[in-house]
Amino acid sequence: MPTPPAAPGPRQPLPRSHAAFARAKRLIPGGVNSPARAFGGVGGEPIFFARADGQWLTDIDGRRYLDYIGSWGPMILGHRHPRVVAAITEALDHGTSFGAPTEAESRLAQLIIDCVPSVEKVRLVSSGTEAAMSTVRLARGCTGRDVIVKFAGNYHGHADSLLVAAGSSAATLGVPDSPGVTAGTARDTVVLEYNDPQGLEDLFAARGSAIAAVLLEPVVGNMGLVVPTPEFLATARRLTTAHGAVLVFDEVMTGFRLSLGGAQQILGVTPDITVLGKIVGGGLPLAAYGGRADLMDHILPAGKVFQAGTLSGNPLAVAAGTATLEELRDHPPYERLERQGAFLEQGLRDAAAKAGVPVWIARKGSMLTMFFQRGPEVVPVTGWRTASQSDTAAYGGYFWGMIDRGVYLPCSQYEALFFSAAHTDADIVATVTAAAEALATLG
Repeated sequence: MPTPPAAPGPRQPLPRSHAAFARAKRLIPGGVNSPARAFGGVGGEPIFFARADGQWLTDIDGRRYLDYIGSWGPMILGHRHPRVVAAITEALDHGTSFGAPTEAESRLAQLIIDCVPSVEKVRLVSSGTEAAMSTVRLARGCTGRDVIVKFAGNYHGHADSLLVAAGSSAATLGVPDSPGVTAGTARDTVVLEYNDPQGLEDLFAARGSAIAAVLLEPVVGNMGLVVPTPEFLATARRLTTAHGAVLVFDEVMTGFRLSLGGAQQILGVTPDITVLGKIVGGGLPLAAYGGRADLMDHILPAGKVFQAGTLSGNPLAVAAGTATLEELRDHPPYERLERQGAFLEQGLRDAAAKAGVPVWIARKGSMLTMFFQRGPEVVPVTGWRTASQSDTAAYGGYFWGMIDRGVYLPCSQYEALFFSAAHTDADIVATVTAAAEALATLG
Protein backbone atom coordinates (compact mmCIF):
# COMPACT_ATOMS: atom_id res chain seq x y z
CA MET A 1 0.00 0.00 0.00
CA PRO A 2 1.49 3.38 -0.92
CA THR A 3 2.15 5.61 2.06
CA PRO A 4 -0.43 8.42 2.04
CA PRO A 5 0.28 11.93 3.28
CA ALA A 6 -0.50 12.58 6.92
CA ALA A 7 -4.17 13.29 7.48
CA PRO A 8 -5.45 15.83 9.99
CA GLY A 9 -7.12 14.51 13.12
CA PRO A 10 -10.64 15.20 14.33
CA ARG A 11 -9.92 18.82 15.28
CA GLN A 12 -8.43 19.63 11.87
CA PRO A 13 -11.05 18.56 9.34
CA LEU A 14 -10.20 18.13 5.71
CA PRO A 15 -11.14 21.41 3.99
CA ARG A 16 -13.55 20.15 1.33
CA SER A 17 -15.18 17.62 3.67
CA HIS A 18 -15.56 20.38 6.27
CA ALA A 19 -17.33 22.63 3.77
CA ALA A 20 -19.51 19.77 2.53
CA PHE A 21 -20.51 18.86 6.08
CA ALA A 22 -21.36 22.46 6.94
CA ARG A 23 -23.69 22.60 3.93
CA ALA A 24 -25.19 19.19 4.68
CA LYS A 25 -26.05 20.22 8.24
CA ARG A 26 -28.12 23.11 6.87
CA LEU A 27 -30.09 20.71 4.66
CA ILE A 28 -30.15 17.28 6.37
CA PRO A 29 -30.73 16.47 10.08
CA GLY A 30 -27.25 16.12 11.58
CA GLY A 31 -25.76 16.41 8.10
CA VAL A 32 -26.12 12.67 7.41
CA ASN A 33 -28.82 10.38 6.06
CA SER A 34 -28.05 7.61 8.55
CA PRO A 35 -26.61 8.03 12.06
CA ALA A 36 -24.07 5.30 11.33
CA ARG A 37 -22.32 7.83 9.07
CA ALA A 38 -21.95 10.46 11.76
CA PHE A 39 -18.76 10.61 13.80
CA GLY A 40 -20.46 10.93 17.18
CA GLY A 41 -18.63 7.87 18.47
CA VAL A 42 -15.14 9.09 17.53
CA GLY A 43 -15.37 12.89 17.55
CA GLY A 44 -14.68 15.28 14.74
CA GLU A 45 -16.48 15.51 11.42
CA PRO A 46 -17.36 12.84 8.87
CA ILE A 47 -15.28 12.46 5.75
CA PHE A 48 -17.12 12.89 2.43
CA PHE A 49 -16.26 10.48 -0.36
CA ALA A 50 -16.17 10.83 -4.11
CA ARG A 51 -15.19 7.42 -5.44
CA ALA A 52 -14.70 3.77 -4.57
CA ASP A 53 -12.69 1.15 -6.46
CA GLY A 54 -11.96 -2.38 -5.29
CA GLN A 55 -10.69 -2.07 -1.72
CA TRP A 56 -10.13 1.69 -1.91
CA LEU A 57 -12.13 4.80 -1.02
CA THR A 58 -11.17 8.28 -2.25
CA ASP A 59 -12.48 11.33 -0.40
CA ILE A 60 -13.42 14.67 -1.97
CA ASP A 61 -10.07 16.10 -0.85
CA GLY A 62 -8.28 13.49 -2.96
CA ARG A 63 -7.04 11.23 -0.14
CA ARG A 64 -7.24 7.47 -0.56
CA TYR A 65 -8.02 4.91 2.17
CA LEU A 66 -8.13 1.15 2.50
CA ASP A 67 -11.81 0.50 3.14
CA TYR A 68 -12.83 -1.62 6.13
CA ILE A 69 -16.54 -0.86 6.15
CA GLY A 70 -17.48 -1.87 2.60
CA SER A 71 -20.65 0.26 2.67
CA TRP A 72 -21.34 -1.40 6.06
CA GLY A 73 -21.12 -4.89 4.65
CA PRO A 74 -22.50 -5.26 1.11
CA MET A 75 -19.25 -4.92 -0.82
CA ILE A 76 -17.82 -8.39 -0.21
CA LEU A 77 -16.46 -8.44 -3.77
CA GLY A 78 -15.01 -4.95 -3.44
CA HIS A 79 -16.34 -1.78 -5.01
CA ARG A 80 -17.34 -1.68 -8.67
CA HIS A 81 -16.74 -5.36 -9.32
CA PRO A 82 -16.77 -5.84 -13.13
CA ARG A 83 -19.43 -8.56 -13.08
CA VAL A 84 -21.75 -6.44 -10.94
CA VAL A 85 -21.21 -3.27 -12.97
CA ALA A 86 -21.89 -5.17 -16.21
CA ALA A 87 -25.11 -6.62 -14.81
CA ILE A 88 -26.37 -3.20 -13.69
CA THR A 89 -25.48 -1.68 -17.06
CA GLU A 90 -27.34 -4.39 -18.94
CA ALA A 91 -30.40 -4.02 -16.71
CA LEU A 92 -30.34 -0.25 -17.14
CA ASP A 93 -30.69 -0.68 -20.90
CA HIS A 94 -34.11 -2.25 -20.30
CA GLY A 95 -35.54 0.19 -17.73
CA THR A 96 -35.14 1.29 -14.12
CA SER A 97 -38.49 0.15 -12.67
CA PHE A 98 -41.59 -1.59 -13.98
CA GLY A 99 -43.90 -1.99 -10.98
CA ALA A 100 -44.67 -5.42 -12.40
CA PRO A 101 -43.18 -8.92 -12.18
CA THR A 102 -39.94 -9.81 -13.98
CA GLU A 103 -38.21 -13.10 -14.63
CA ALA A 104 -35.08 -11.66 -13.02
CA GLU A 105 -36.84 -11.61 -9.63
CA SER A 106 -37.40 -15.36 -9.84
CA ARG A 107 -33.77 -15.95 -10.82
CA LEU A 108 -32.57 -14.11 -7.71
CA ALA A 109 -35.17 -15.87 -5.57
CA GLN A 110 -33.94 -19.24 -6.82
CA LEU A 111 -30.34 -18.30 -6.04
CA ILE A 112 -31.28 -17.35 -2.48
CA ILE A 113 -33.24 -20.56 -2.00
CA ASP A 114 -30.36 -22.63 -3.37
CA CYS A 115 -27.86 -20.96 -1.02
CA VAL A 116 -29.60 -20.43 2.33
CA PRO A 117 -30.58 -23.61 4.24
CA SER A 118 -33.72 -22.20 5.87
CA VAL A 119 -35.28 -20.61 2.78
CA GLU A 120 -37.96 -22.43 0.77
CA LYS A 121 -39.77 -19.28 -0.40
CA VAL A 122 -38.60 -15.68 -0.33
CA ARG A 123 -40.04 -12.17 -0.67
CA LEU A 124 -37.88 -9.32 -2.01
CA VAL A 125 -38.09 -5.89 -0.37
CA SER A 126 -35.98 -2.73 -0.37
CA SER A 127 -34.25 -2.55 3.03
CA GLY A 128 -33.27 -4.64 6.00
CA THR A 129 -35.62 -2.61 8.20
CA GLU A 130 -38.51 -3.44 5.88
CA ALA A 131 -37.59 -7.12 5.84
CA ALA A 132 -37.35 -7.38 9.64
CA MET A 133 -40.57 -5.40 10.15
CA SER A 134 -42.39 -7.67 7.70
CA THR A 135 -41.01 -10.75 9.45
CA VAL A 136 -42.42 -9.59 12.79
CA ARG A 137 -45.85 -9.10 11.24
CA LEU A 138 -45.63 -12.50 9.57
CA ALA A 139 -44.68 -14.23 12.83
CA ARG A 140 -47.55 -12.59 14.67
CA GLY A 141 -49.97 -13.39 11.86
CA CYS A 142 -48.90 -17.05 11.73
CA THR A 143 -49.04 -17.65 15.46
CA GLY A 144 -51.81 -15.33 16.58
CA ARG A 145 -49.51 -14.12 19.36
CA ASP A 146 -48.12 -10.68 20.21
CA VAL A 147 -44.80 -10.98 22.06
CA ILE A 148 -41.50 -10.59 20.23
CA VAL A 149 -38.23 -11.49 21.95
CA LYS A 150 -35.01 -9.75 20.96
CA PHE A 151 -31.60 -9.28 22.55
CA ALA A 152 -29.86 -6.20 23.86
CA GLY A 153 -27.36 -4.87 21.33
CA ASN A 154 -28.98 -6.70 18.39
CA TYR A 155 -30.27 -4.28 15.75
CA HIS A 156 -33.08 -5.24 13.38
CA GLY A 157 -33.78 -1.92 11.72
CA HIS A 158 -35.75 1.04 12.97
CA ALA A 159 -39.30 -0.34 13.03
CA ASP A 160 -40.93 0.75 16.29
CA SER A 161 -41.37 -2.69 17.82
CA LEU A 162 -37.71 -3.53 17.25
CA LEU A 163 -36.06 -0.24 18.20
CA VAL A 164 -35.80 -1.24 21.84
CA ALA A 165 -32.34 -1.77 23.38
CA ALA A 166 -30.88 -1.71 19.88
CA GLY A 167 -27.17 -1.71 19.09
CA SER A 168 -25.23 0.00 16.32
CA SER A 169 -25.79 3.75 15.93
CA ALA A 170 -28.30 3.76 18.79
CA ALA A 171 -25.56 2.50 21.11
CA THR A 172 -22.99 4.88 19.66
CA LEU A 173 -25.21 7.88 20.31
CA GLY A 174 -26.25 6.67 23.75
CA VAL A 175 -29.93 6.34 22.77
CA PRO A 176 -30.88 2.68 23.25
CA ASP A 177 -34.61 3.53 22.95
CA SER A 178 -35.93 6.16 20.55
CA PRO A 179 -38.42 8.92 21.33
CA GLY A 180 -41.50 8.26 19.23
CA VAL A 181 -41.65 4.57 20.12
CA THR A 182 -44.82 4.24 22.16
CA ALA A 183 -45.09 2.42 25.46
CA GLY A 184 -47.72 0.14 23.91
CA THR A 185 -45.38 -0.86 21.10
CA ALA A 186 -42.46 -1.48 23.44
CA ARG A 187 -44.65 -3.49 25.80
CA ASP A 188 -44.88 -6.36 23.31
CA THR A 189 -41.09 -6.55 22.86
CA VAL A 190 -39.10 -8.41 25.51
CA VAL A 191 -35.36 -7.74 25.62
CA LEU A 192 -32.95 -10.34 26.98
CA GLU A 193 -29.17 -10.53 27.25
CA TYR A 194 -27.42 -12.18 24.31
CA ASN A 195 -25.67 -15.47 25.05
CA ASP A 196 -27.84 -16.07 28.13
CA PRO A 197 -29.64 -19.38 27.58
CA GLN A 198 -31.03 -19.38 31.12
CA GLY A 199 -32.77 -16.09 30.48
CA LEU A 200 -34.51 -17.70 27.51
CA GLU A 201 -35.44 -20.74 29.57
CA ASP A 202 -36.98 -18.55 32.28
CA LEU A 203 -38.93 -16.40 29.83
CA PHE A 204 -40.43 -19.35 27.94
CA ALA A 205 -41.33 -21.05 31.20
CA ALA A 206 -43.28 -17.95 32.22
CA ARG A 207 -44.70 -16.71 28.91
CA GLY A 208 -44.07 -19.36 26.25
CA SER A 209 -47.67 -19.45 25.00
CA ALA A 210 -47.61 -15.67 24.28
CA ILE A 211 -44.34 -15.55 22.30
CA ALA A 212 -44.71 -15.14 18.55
CA ALA A 213 -41.03 -15.00 17.63
CA VAL A 214 -37.46 -14.84 18.82
CA LEU A 215 -35.27 -12.57 16.67
CA LEU A 216 -31.50 -12.63 16.90
CA GLU A 217 -28.33 -11.98 14.97
CA PRO A 218 -26.68 -15.42 14.77
CA VAL A 219 -23.36 -13.57 14.82
CA VAL A 220 -23.83 -10.04 16.11
CA GLY A 221 -22.36 -7.11 14.23
CA ASN A 222 -24.36 -4.28 15.73
CA MET A 223 -22.73 -3.93 19.13
CA GLY A 224 -19.42 -4.80 17.64
CA LEU A 225 -18.85 -8.42 16.69
CA VAL A 226 -20.11 -10.92 19.27
CA VAL A 227 -20.01 -14.65 18.60
CA PRO A 228 -22.82 -16.84 19.97
CA THR A 229 -22.23 -19.87 22.16
CA PRO A 230 -23.51 -23.17 20.77
CA GLU A 231 -25.68 -23.59 23.89
CA PHE A 232 -27.37 -20.24 23.33
CA LEU A 233 -28.36 -20.98 19.73
CA ALA A 234 -29.39 -24.55 20.54
CA THR A 235 -31.59 -23.29 23.38
CA ALA A 236 -33.28 -20.74 21.12
CA ARG A 237 -33.97 -23.42 18.52
CA ARG A 238 -35.27 -25.97 21.05
CA LEU A 239 -37.55 -23.58 22.94
CA THR A 240 -39.13 -21.97 19.89
CA THR A 241 -39.88 -25.39 18.44
CA ALA A 242 -41.32 -26.70 21.68
CA HIS A 243 -43.57 -23.66 22.22
CA GLY A 244 -44.67 -23.09 18.62
CA ALA A 245 -42.83 -19.77 18.27
CA VAL A 246 -40.95 -18.65 15.17
CA LEU A 247 -37.14 -18.50 15.27
CA VAL A 248 -35.84 -15.65 13.12
CA PHE A 249 -32.19 -15.15 12.20
CA ASP A 250 -31.31 -11.62 11.14
CA GLU A 251 -28.55 -12.28 8.63
CA VAL A 252 -28.53 -8.82 7.09
CA MET A 253 -24.81 -8.64 7.91
CA THR A 254 -23.81 -12.30 7.93
CA GLY A 255 -25.85 -13.57 4.98
CA PHE A 256 -23.50 -14.61 2.13
CA ARG A 257 -20.55 -13.10 4.04
CA LEU A 258 -19.59 -15.82 6.50
CA SER A 259 -20.42 -18.48 3.92
CA LEU A 260 -22.64 -18.76 0.87
CA GLY A 261 -25.33 -20.07 3.21
CA GLY A 262 -24.68 -17.45 5.86
CA ALA A 263 -24.04 -17.94 9.57
CA GLN A 264 -26.73 -20.62 9.84
CA GLN A 265 -24.81 -22.85 7.46
CA ILE A 266 -21.55 -22.77 9.39
CA LEU A 267 -23.20 -22.78 12.83
CA GLY A 268 -25.46 -25.72 11.98
CA VAL A 269 -28.68 -24.16 13.29
CA THR A 270 -31.60 -23.63 10.90
CA PRO A 271 -34.13 -20.90 11.75
CA ASP A 272 -37.72 -20.75 10.56
CA ILE A 273 -37.29 -17.40 8.82
CA THR A 274 -34.16 -15.54 7.71
CA VAL A 275 -33.82 -11.79 7.17
CA LEU A 276 -31.33 -10.84 4.45
CA GLY A 277 -29.90 -7.55 3.24
CA LYS A 278 -26.67 -5.83 2.23
CA ILE A 279 -24.83 -8.46 0.10
CA VAL A 280 -28.09 -9.80 -1.34
CA GLY A 281 -28.47 -6.47 -3.19
CA GLY A 282 -24.86 -6.19 -4.32
CA GLY A 283 -24.60 -2.62 -2.99
CA LEU A 284 -28.00 -1.43 -4.22
CA PRO A 285 -31.13 -1.06 -2.05
CA LEU A 286 -32.52 -4.58 -1.83
CA ALA A 287 -33.31 -6.96 1.02
CA ALA A 288 -35.31 -10.13 1.48
CA TYR A 289 -36.96 -12.37 4.01
CA GLY A 290 -37.61 -16.04 3.49
CA GLY A 291 -38.15 -19.32 5.22
CA ARG A 292 -40.40 -22.33 5.43
CA ALA A 293 -42.99 -22.39 2.68
CA ASP A 294 -45.88 -22.95 5.08
CA LEU A 295 -44.96 -19.74 6.90
CA MET A 296 -44.24 -17.66 3.81
CA ASP A 297 -47.56 -18.67 2.25
CA HIS A 298 -49.32 -16.56 4.89
CA ILE A 299 -48.13 -13.42 3.03
CA LEU A 300 -50.59 -11.61 0.76
CA PRO A 301 -51.68 -12.53 -1.90
CA ALA A 302 -51.11 -16.20 -1.03
CA GLY A 303 -52.34 -15.55 2.49
CA LYS A 304 -53.70 -12.68 4.59
CA VAL A 305 -50.59 -11.05 6.13
CA PHE A 306 -50.11 -7.74 4.33
CA GLN A 307 -46.79 -6.57 2.92
CA ALA A 308 -46.17 -4.56 -0.24
CA GLY A 309 -43.59 -2.27 -1.82
CA THR A 310 -43.56 -0.17 -4.99
CA LEU A 311 -39.86 -0.72 -5.64
CA SER A 312 -39.61 -4.28 -4.30
CA GLY A 313 -37.61 -6.36 -6.76
CA ASN A 314 -36.25 -3.26 -8.51
CA PRO A 315 -34.54 -4.52 -11.70
CA LEU A 316 -31.25 -2.68 -11.13
CA ALA A 317 -30.95 -3.94 -7.55
CA VAL A 318 -31.97 -7.46 -8.59
CA ALA A 319 -29.28 -7.43 -11.30
CA ALA A 320 -26.60 -6.32 -8.83
CA GLY A 321 -27.66 -8.89 -6.24
CA THR A 322 -27.84 -11.73 -8.75
CA ALA A 323 -24.39 -10.95 -10.16
CA THR A 324 -22.92 -10.77 -6.65
CA LEU A 325 -24.37 -14.11 -5.54
CA GLU A 326 -23.38 -15.78 -8.79
CA GLU A 327 -19.81 -14.55 -8.40
CA LEU A 328 -19.70 -15.80 -4.81
CA ARG A 329 -21.06 -19.16 -5.97
CA ASP A 330 -18.73 -19.47 -8.97
CA HIS A 331 -15.58 -18.15 -7.29
CA PRO A 332 -16.07 -18.52 -3.52
CA PRO A 333 -13.63 -16.28 -1.60
CA TYR A 334 -14.36 -17.66 1.84
CA GLU A 335 -11.21 -19.71 2.47
CA ARG A 336 -8.99 -16.78 1.55
CA LEU A 337 -11.07 -14.35 3.60
CA GLU A 338 -10.77 -16.68 6.60
CA ARG A 339 -7.00 -16.91 6.18
CA GLN A 340 -6.64 -13.14 5.84
CA GLY A 341 -8.99 -12.61 8.78
CA ALA A 342 -6.93 -14.89 11.00
CA PHE A 343 -3.76 -12.99 10.03
CA LEU A 344 -5.42 -9.63 10.72
CA GLU A 345 -6.77 -10.82 14.06
CA GLN A 346 -3.42 -12.14 15.25
CA GLY A 347 -1.58 -9.08 13.98
CA LEU A 348 -3.92 -6.75 15.87
CA ARG A 349 -3.69 -8.89 19.00
CA ASP A 350 0.11 -8.81 18.91
CA ALA A 351 0.20 -5.08 18.20
CA ALA A 352 -2.14 -4.27 21.09
CA ALA A 353 -0.16 -6.44 23.48
CA LYS A 354 3.11 -4.80 22.47
CA ALA A 355 1.58 -1.34 22.92
CA GLY A 356 0.14 -2.31 26.31
CA VAL A 357 -3.42 -1.54 25.19
CA PRO A 358 -5.97 -3.95 26.69
CA VAL A 359 -8.41 -5.20 24.02
CA TRP A 360 -10.82 -8.04 23.38
CA ILE A 361 -10.81 -9.09 19.73
CA ALA A 362 -13.73 -11.00 18.26
CA ARG A 363 -13.79 -12.25 14.67
CA LYS A 364 -15.82 -14.45 12.38
CA GLY A 365 -14.55 -14.76 8.81
CA SER A 366 -14.17 -11.30 7.30
CA MET A 367 -15.91 -9.51 10.20
CA LEU A 368 -13.96 -8.28 13.23
CA THR A 369 -14.16 -5.93 16.21
CA MET A 370 -11.42 -4.84 18.58
CA PHE A 371 -13.10 -3.83 21.84
CA PHE A 372 -10.98 -1.38 23.82
CA GLN A 373 -11.13 -2.19 27.53
CA ARG A 374 -11.11 0.26 30.42
CA GLY A 375 -9.01 -1.71 32.87
CA PRO A 376 -5.86 -3.78 32.70
CA GLU A 377 -7.85 -7.02 32.92
CA VAL A 378 -9.35 -8.08 29.61
CA VAL A 379 -13.02 -9.04 29.95
CA PRO A 380 -14.54 -11.30 27.25
CA VAL A 381 -17.30 -9.54 25.33
CA THR A 382 -20.28 -11.91 25.21
CA GLY A 383 -23.23 -9.50 25.11
CA TRP A 384 -24.31 -5.91 25.60
CA ARG A 385 -23.45 -5.80 29.31
CA THR A 386 -19.79 -6.39 28.54
CA ALA A 387 -19.67 -4.62 25.18
CA SER A 388 -21.10 -1.44 26.69
CA GLN A 389 -18.15 -1.19 29.08
CA SER A 390 -15.76 -0.52 26.20
CA ASP A 391 -13.40 2.45 26.26
CA THR A 392 -14.94 4.45 23.42
CA ALA A 393 -12.48 7.32 23.86
CA ALA A 394 -9.58 4.94 23.24
CA TYR A 395 -11.35 3.60 20.16
CA GLY A 396 -11.77 7.18 18.91
CA GLY A 397 -8.05 7.78 19.24
CA TYR A 398 -7.32 4.55 17.40
CA PHE A 399 -9.82 5.42 14.66
CA TRP A 400 -8.15 8.75 13.93
CA GLY A 401 -4.71 7.16 14.13
CA MET A 402 -5.78 4.77 11.38
CA ILE A 403 -7.27 7.61 9.33
CA ASP A 404 -3.86 9.32 9.62
CA ARG A 405 -2.37 6.19 8.05
CA GLY A 406 -4.86 5.78 5.23
CA VAL A 407 -7.12 3.11 6.75
CA TYR A 408 -10.87 3.76 7.03
CA LEU A 409 -12.52 1.88 9.91
CA PRO A 410 -16.07 2.00 11.30
CA CYS A 411 -16.63 5.32 13.04
CA SER A 412 -17.93 3.57 16.16
CA GLN A 413 -16.65 1.07 18.69
CA TYR A 414 -19.98 -0.68 18.31
CA GLU A 415 -19.73 -1.58 14.63
CA ALA A 416 -17.91 -4.54 13.11
CA LEU A 417 -15.36 -3.95 10.38
CA PHE A 418 -15.63 -5.77 7.06
CA PHE A 419 -13.03 -6.49 4.42
CA SER A 420 -13.50 -7.81 0.92
CA ALA A 421 -12.25 -10.25 -1.67
CA ALA A 422 -10.50 -7.28 -3.28
CA HIS A 423 -8.17 -6.86 -0.29
CA THR A 424 -4.76 -8.36 -0.97
CA ASP A 425 -2.42 -10.03 1.48
CA ALA A 426 -0.23 -6.94 1.20
CA ASP A 427 -3.19 -4.77 2.20
CA ILE A 428 -3.76 -6.84 5.33
CA VAL A 429 -0.06 -6.64 6.25
CA ALA A 430 -0.09 -2.87 5.70
CA THR A 431 -3.18 -2.59 7.91
CA VAL A 432 -1.50 -4.48 10.74
CA THR A 433 1.54 -2.21 10.43
CA ALA A 434 -0.67 0.88 10.55
CA ALA A 435 -2.52 -0.50 13.56
CA ALA A 436 0.72 -1.15 15.42
CA GLU A 437 1.74 2.47 14.89
CA ALA A 438 -1.68 3.82 15.89
CA LEU A 439 -1.89 1.63 19.00
CA ALA A 440 1.60 2.63 20.07
CA THR A 441 0.38 6.22 20.43
CA LEU A 442 -2.30 5.05 22.91
CA GLY A 443 -0.26 2.80 25.17
